[in-house]
Amino acid sequence: MTRPDQPTPAALSDDALFGPEAADYARYRPGLPDAAVHLLAATQHGVPDPVLLDLGTGTGQVPRALLPVLHRLVHIDLVDVNGSMLEVARAALEPVRGGCTVDVFTGAAHTFAPAGPGRAPTLITCSRAFHWMSRPEVLSMADRVAAPHAVVAVMGDGSLWTHQADWTAALRELIQTYLGEDRRAGTRGTYTGPGRAYEDDLADSAFSNVTEHRFPVARAWTPEDVIGYLRTTSFARPALFADRHHAFEAAVLRLLQEHARGGVLKEDTEFTVLLARRRGGDA
Repeated sequence: MTRPDQPTPAALSDDALFGPEAADYARYRPGLPDAAVHLLAATQHGVPDPVLLDLGTGTGQVPRALLPVLHRLVHIDLVDVNGSMLEVARAALEPVRGGCTVDVFTGAAHTFAPAGPGRAPTLITCSRAFHWMSRPEVLSMADRVAAPHAVVAVMGDGSLWTHQADWTAALRELIQTYLGEDRRAGTRGTYTGPGRAYEDDLADSAFSNVTEHRFPVARAWTPEDVIGYLRTTSFARPALFADRHHAFEAAVLRLLQEHARGGVLKEDTEFTVLLARRRGGDA
C-alpha cells in the first residue's frame, strides 16, 4: 500500500480543512467493508479487555463499525486535529457504545497520550488518514503507549481522484478546469507525488511484522452522492472554489448525469488493510 498523498505541512490544520464539512463527511464518505471490520475484530481474539485507539478518526467510522462486532471493547480513544469531526464522532458513538468509555483527543496523532492509566491500546487503527501524519513519529508514539501484543492497522482504498474509470477521469478534468492541473491537498498545498510505501514506514518501526489483506469493494454512487463526497475532499472542497462553487457543482451534476447508467456510477476498487505487530507477535 503506497502512500496516496504527500500534503504540504500546511495541510496539518484543524477545523480550517474539514470543519464546515463534518456533516457531509459523516453522510457521504464510504464506510469500511464488513470483511475488513471482522478482520480487525479477529485481531482481538483472546484479549480480555480490548482498547481501541483510532487515529485520524474523522467522524468515527472505524469505532462505529467495530462496536457491533467487537462487543468486548472497554475503551475507545478518538484522535483528530479537527474538533468538529470529533464532536460528530462522539455523538455518533453515544447511542451504540453501551458500557464502553470514550475519550477524545484534539491534536496531531503523534502527540497523543492516554488520559488515564490502564488504557494501553490493544488495537490502533488509522483509516484513510496515515498520509496526513508524521508517520515515523506516529509509530514511535504507538510503541510508547500500546500494549505488548497490540496490533496496528493502517487502512485505505484511494479516492475518486485516483480511481480509474471513464467517469472519474472526466470528473478530474472538470476539477482541473476550475482549480488548475495540480491536485490540491490541505488548506493551501498541492499534491507532490508518491512517497514511501506504508510498508516501509512500518518496517522501520517497532511494528515491523506486517501482513497485507485486500478486500474487493463494489460501490454504486448517485451523482448527488458524488457531489456530497467531493465537498469532503481536500482536492475539491467548497472553499477552494470561492464564489464559483455553485457553478462547479452544477457542472459536476451535468457531467455525472451524462455518465451514469440507470442513475448509477460504478466504482470497483480494493480496500487494503496492513496489520502490523512487534516482532514476536503473530501477524
